[in-house]
Amino acid sequence: MAKEKDIKDIKEEKKQGKVGTIIGIVLCLLLVPILVFNVIIIIKGLVNPSKVPSVAGYSPLIVLTDSMLPDIKSGDLIIVKTLEPEEVAVGDVIAFFDPDGTGTSVLTHRVVELTKTDDGRDAWRTKGDANNTEDPTPAPFDNLVGIYKGKINGAGNVAMFLQSTPGLIVCIAIPLVLLVAFELIRRKKYEKVKNKDTEALLEELEALKAKQAEAEKAKANAAEKTQAPEPEKPPVVETVEEKAEETVEAVEEKVEETVETVEDKVEEVAEKAEDDVENAVGGEPKDE
Repeated sequence: MAKEKDIKDIKEEKKQGKVGTIIGIVLCLLLVPILVFNVIIIIKGLVNPSKVPSVAGYSPLIVLTDSMLPDIKSGDLIIVKTLEPEEVAVGDVIAFFDPDGTGTSVLTHRVVELTKTDDGRDAWRTKGDANNTEDPTPAPFDNLVGIYKGKINGAGNVAMFLQSTPGLIVCIAIPLVLLVAFELIRRKKYEKVKNKDTEALLEELEALKAKQAEAEKAKANAAEKTQAPEPEKPPVVETVEEKAEETVEAVEEKVEETVETVEDKVEEVAEKAEDDVENAVGGEPKDE
């Protein structure tokens, strides 16, 4: 019962470990790309402040005003794609460096018509969807950053926070701490499950060894019983023969003894008879 419970606990811990591993992988897949993307954007922005940083031709931009309501509002994060100015058409929403700005501020407005600048360069007349009037200065083709492709509602506020010092701590330090802590916990659980697996395997191995020893012992006992001689039956015939032989020998000995006795008696009688004859002969007178 205890062994079954241990096996059940091991399976449950393995299941929990797999779930934790999947969660960790998902977190890594979510956090690592965001972290890498954010670091690349920050580095590119620091290296070349006069250009909008991009990754694979796409640039994230934070919307600071509500000039493009209702489609785009302040705090959104928009994605623009780099392309040639000739590909831009009237009605497209584009991001461009503000011709009336300091050279680093970017506007995202809709193209209303093609025009030229005062010095004869090709440009676009632009206007915010929520603005009542067009932008006062046309945007030259050279100022193009990219064409609007999509947005993430409210992500601009998050991006602004991540670019700050506290945001860097949250974006880099905390995820790293979480990843390290998760890895330590995962390894600890893995070692625990591994140790339980090892103990269970050792117990199973000992049980198998005990069964094998019992089987070998039973086999040896069976072999001994097979090889052991069967108990001999009482040698009745041999006993009778031995008794007969002993009786015959006894009779022969008696006969021999009797014969010897008779022979001795005959010899004694013969000797006595001879003595008597000699005495008789010796007593008679001789003839001259």
